[in-house]
Amino acid sequence: MIFFRSVLLTLALIAGASQAAWAGNDSGEAMILAVHPYLPAPEIHRRFGPLASHLGRALGRPVNVRVGQDYEQHIAAIGHDQVDIAFLGPASYVRMVDRYGRKPILARFQVGDDPHLYGVIAVRQDSPVRRLTDLRGRRFAFADPESTMGHLVPRHMLLQAGLPLDALDQYRYLGNHRNVALGVLAGDFDAGAMKREVFDEFAPRGLRALAVSPPSPDHLFVTRTTLPTADVARLRQAMLTLQTQPGGRDLLKRLHPGLTALVAGSDGDYDGLRAIVRAVDGTRRP
Repeated sequence: MIFFRSVLLTLALIAGASQAAWAGNDSGEAMILAVHPYLPAPEIHRRFGPLASHLGRALGRPVNVRVGQDYEQHIAAIGHDQVDIAFLGPASYVRMVDRYGRKPILARFQVGDDPHLYGVIAVRQDSPVRRLTDLRGRRFAFADPESTMGHLVPRHMLLQAGLPLDALDQYRYLGNHRNVALGVLAGDFDAGAMKREVFDEFAPRGLRALAVSPPSPDHLFVTRTTLPTADVARLRQAMLTLQTQPGGRDLLKRLHPGLTALVAGSDGDYDGLRAIVRAVDGTRRP
């Protein structure tokens, strides 16, 4: 019993420390740049660490990267203003606004000349599957239930092809896009949904694109609603001019190999995606 009480106390202390670590602040202490776990945590820290340093210089205070436990926790932390700056996928942004209201938008990704995101439903090169309708009765891998290109948009693509979830033999959520690619390559699944960046990484290992999604507005950065206006302006300026700064293009490529700029965005950019999310939500949830 003593051991059990000790474990409970330890867990309570950890939970309290976690809540404190996620709380946004204006005290001059380090600020938090929160990122959803769309890739393994070490990779996210490697990609976003230089951006955090750049933003810290613009603000005159440290900025630390924190990776969310999962998409739901990430959305809730932003919605409750428990983080200062946040990077979100498009569908997560739509969900966050629907649940908690709008947050100031700092910038969104532009890859090449196109400020849109694409996803791929992929199969193995040697797969007999040639069209989406061939997936009936087969095994499918998604990333996270709240992922734009790892679940919601490809789920809509399947619905448009006449394939609700119960038309599949089985489906699973593997957490991130790379897990999906590896699961398909290993033969554990007949097909899987992933962002185009991850498909391009794994295609040389034996993946084939079965279908490519329509364009969606790309990932974006927001701030908490309580962040001082002057800090929001500094952050926005630091992001929107990044490609013109010394070393800025290298920093952008670290975030995404094809990223050429961070561009201005508005809530209305995501109205088309809202319709897709609501269509998927109108069907049976996972």
